[in-house]
Amino acid sequence: MRAFSCVEDYRRAARRRLTKLAFDYLEGGAEDGDALRRNRDAFGQWGFLPRVMTDTSQCSAATTFWGRAASAPMAVGPTGLNGLFWPRADELLARAAADAGLPFVLSTASTSLLEDVRAAAPDAQLWLQLYVQQDRRIAESMMRRAREAGFRTLLLTVDTPVHGKRDHDVRNGFKLPLRVTPRLMADCLRHPHWSWQMLAHGAPQLRNIAKSVGERADLARHAAMLSRQMDLSLGWDDLAWVRRHWPGEVLVKGIQTVDDARQAQAHGADGIVVSNHGGRQLGSTLAPLEALEPIVAAVSASGPGMAVFVDGGVRRGADVAKAVALGAKGVLLGRAPLYGVAACGAAGAAGVLALLLDELRTTMQLLGCAGVDDLTPARLARLPALQGGRANPL
Repeated sequence: MRAFSCVEDYRRAARRRLTKLAFDYLEGGAEDGDALRRNRDAFGQWGFLPRVMTDTSQCSAATTFWGRAASAPMAVGPTGLNGLFWPRADELLARAAADAGLPFVLSTASTSLLEDVRAAAPDAQLWLQLYVQQDRRIAESMMRRAREAGFRTLLLTVDTPVHGKRDHDVRNGFKLPLRVTPRLMADCLRHPHWSWQMLAHGAPQLRNIAKSVGERADLARHAAMLSRQMDLSLGWDDLAWVRRHWPGEVLVKGIQTVDDARQAQAHGADGIVVSNHGGRQLGSTLAPLEALEPIVAAVSASGPGMAVFVDGGVRRGADVAKAVALGAKGVLLGRAPLYGVAACGAAGAAGVLALLLDELRTTMQLLGCAGVDDLTPARLARLPALQGGRANPL
């Protein structure tokens, strides 16, 4: 396998291997992509303040999530329809996460059965991301199956009452199931490896939804459940309903404001994920990293106990260090592991996680941090504060 030195190398390899339709689905954001770009650019607003002559000979990025060990403050985040990028992608990602000592979050829109993901990674820390449809029996079935398969943590996603407008998918004619058109045929001929895999393994299906509704796989029908049959009545009081069906930790994913963070805390959430859905819902929002600091300050002032995670735009181990320094308990990785698995399957999934772990440890040592507790706001400065004659934090 060729040498990959960074996540961007995997991204470029994924772009070469995937059809335009598949890569645009992986890569694209809502509308003009403002939120998508902002997610990445937000990390560039911060510069490091390293300390020298400190002992980092035993540097470790290890942490715990609710008493369970993780090799770093990271988890592989939930992403849907991953079988479009590589057959059994969710199983490969779960296996790679377990081998790396990281949790794996399975999406409701997974193309692998959650039972198969558990079988592929029996030693993994598995978390479940949940969408709630109008027929709540589907979510209840999903939670029951996940409990029985040993999933411990639930992420209730609340930022998707409807799907955002994704111009790239409209232009590409992306609909489920995929329709064979002359344009798609030409795209497939230019990407024979991807096309052969799709023919050999079949089109991806939303298997978890199919099993939870007790039906045969029907991609068009089950995709419609996710896009047009979400429960728009879902409210804060419904966290009590989730609690009745889920004995483990419950996180609310899709928080972007201080007020909503406080609501989650007041209603007993064990944690939140500050997220704008990878820039795929609203076309113009704050980056999660920009919203992180005030949210952490607000929930910390209200009392301890609620963990704050963040996602969006992470491409380097240094990005993870910045998020943790700004108060995140952990970082969910979205597109980065997908670039790996889309580029070269299991080896790519493992390779991306190994890269990020190595970069994080290197960053910590260069900062003079022996452990993640040393990653504090004192290690960062807003870069504009170093310009234009303003106060210098040094």
